[in-house]
Amino acid sequence: MSHAYSPRRAAQVAAYFAQCAGGRINVLKLAKLLYLAEREHLAKFDEPMLYDRLVSMDHGPVTSMTLNYISGYLESDDWSEFLTDRDNHEVAAAQPGLAVERYDQLSKADITILDSLWKQFGHMDRFELRDYTHDHCPEWEDPKGSSEPIPYERVLKYLGKKEFSSITEDIGRWNAASRVLAECQ
Repeated sequence: MSHAYSPRRAAQVAAYFAQCAGGRINVLKLAKLLYLAEREHLAKFDEPMLYDRLVSMDHGPVTSMTLNYISGYLESDDWSEFLTDRDNHEVAAAQPGLAVERYDQLSKADITILDSLWKQFGHMDRFELRDYTHDHCPEWEDPKGSSEPIPYERVLKYLGKKEFSSITEDIGRWNAASRVLAECQ
């Protein structure tokens, strides 16, 4: 697994949730599921699934870079391979019915987390899921019309991780090393 943000990996996670929803998914619901996936991966493995920038927004916590791809503010061939452009507050899987094996950036452990989250939250509509994140993600703080960063350290602390500082340092080192490697290529 890469220790840096990857639009391809994020697109595959988003497309997987879209497929779980029957091919199309509401953007707000997807944003909450993506955040919960990042949070659950941290809880289970002490590292992020997406290595995204976490932020508090009015409708709850989000994975910021991925939301920018969903909203069309960022573009990538990797993204458009798996998801269609946003339309009527929804995105769709670009390849409906894509076999799990084609999600080359997702491990079996990742798929297990995504399936578990869908089983737990898939029945909720976007507003129920938004309200859930407001009530059950204490790292979220109401930004009052703006957006505020959510440090990984705060998420880890609320997840009850005793070594939250050292885990956060590891995440920072992995991100820095990945940036250096990317510049060398």
